[in-house]
Amino acid sequence: MAIVLLTGGCRKVQEPKTVVDFWAMGAEGERALPLIEAFEAAHPAIDVRVQQVPWNAAHEKLLTAFAGNSLPDVCQLGNTWIAEFEALGALADLTDRVTASEAAGLIDPDDFFPGVWQGNVIGGRIRGLPWYVDTRLLFVRTDLLKQAGHADLPRTWNEWMQAMRDVQAIQAAGSYAMLAPTNEFETPIILGMQAGSAMLRDDGRYGDFGGAEFKRAFEFYVNIFREGLAPKDSNSMISNVAQEFERGTFAFYVTGPWNVQGFRDRLSPRLEGKWTTCPWPSPDDSWPGVAIAGGSSLVLFENSSDERRREASWQLLEFLAQPRQQVSFTLCTGNLPPGAKAWEQSGMRNDPLFAGFYEQLQNVRPVPPAPEWEHIVTGELVKRADAAINGRQTVDEALAELDQRVDEILEKRRWILDRQARLQQ
Repeated sequence: MAIVLLTGGCRKVQEPKTVVDFWAMGAEGERALPLIEAFEAAHPAIDVRVQQVPWNAAHEKLLTAFAGNSLPDVCQLGNTWIAEFEALGALADLTDRVTASEAAGLIDPDDFFPGVWQGNVIGGRIRGLPWYVDTRLLFVRTDLLKQAGHADLPRTWNEWMQAMRDVQAIQAAGSYAMLAPTNEFETPIILGMQAGSAMLRDDGRYGDFGGAEFKRAFEFYVNIFREGLAPKDSNSMISNVAQEFERGTFAFYVTGPWNVQGFRDRLSPRLEGKWTTCPWPSPDDSWPGVAIAGGSSLVLFENSSDERRREASWQLLEFLAQPRQQVSFTLCTGNLPPGAKAWEQSGMRNDPLFAGFYEQLQNVRPVPPAPEWEHIVTGELVKRADAAINGRQTVDEALAELDQRVDEILEKRRWILDRQARLQQ
């Protein structure tokens, strides 16, 4: 309802504020509040209502809201969810808005890491703006590596495998060269990407895990465990990862940026300068090897028909995507910024323990844009990898069963894509 103010006999109508509903996941919802307050101060006619949604409930809540036509205006989406909600027709096309913003000098697509930006582009149309990024690489005990005769970090698979063997030869009994939790899908997927596998074929209609490229990567991955270079247990079997890293129970650890500050806080001063972050080795002479472009993006949903509200929602996205706000968000959360300018402005590029992440982000790639992707990797790939690692299946048997399961999961996708193709004829 409009508010009427009486000033010196004049009637002045104050328009109601435009309300923008914003769903943010996990801790980001709370930690983004200072940025929201800054946005509202710069846009006094806009009121942003933030709802914090736990990650473990977010996916179901979003699907329920979609079915009930009650999605928010703005939302944080994990990068692997963008393809799913684009397939549902839920995401607004941001292409023209980004083009206009670029012309105005506000958003520069070229500033974002290419692999991160590409994860927000489906069918040539922009469906989201990167908010923060993460990727996984190797935490390395460089002192153990040197004791084992390796002065340099490994750059190829062969160098890495030999380094792991040499490290284990000098370790105490019961130790391992590497910790790569077997309940996480990222390592075999990253190795598959490095080997050149698309993992899905025919426009995402069928699995291609049994193809030569992924098979090469999967054999390399499984052999690490079969040689005893890594424990066949999940991460939950180790009560204190930082403590065991300091003890030298393992020299390589596959993890992400959230552990940098945690390790800094928990490792004793005697380990300073004796560990670092290392981009992925590659199967050939190129370096670094490719890794997954993870993180979250900001999207607009299509459910709003109020143009004023849509414009206000876009202004929020445009504000949060700029380098200055990327830096502020990084300082609040510890997440990695998705653009190079923010890395420079925040000083993270010169931090020796984040430098490896900056190098790795030059060569990241989004996962296949299939709505079923998370089901495939968390529900099927992890099971088949565990079977191969523990000798219940051969590599060929595990990959054949994986492709069979993936083809079943993709049955509906094939039907939809084939129907669309027939309609376009």
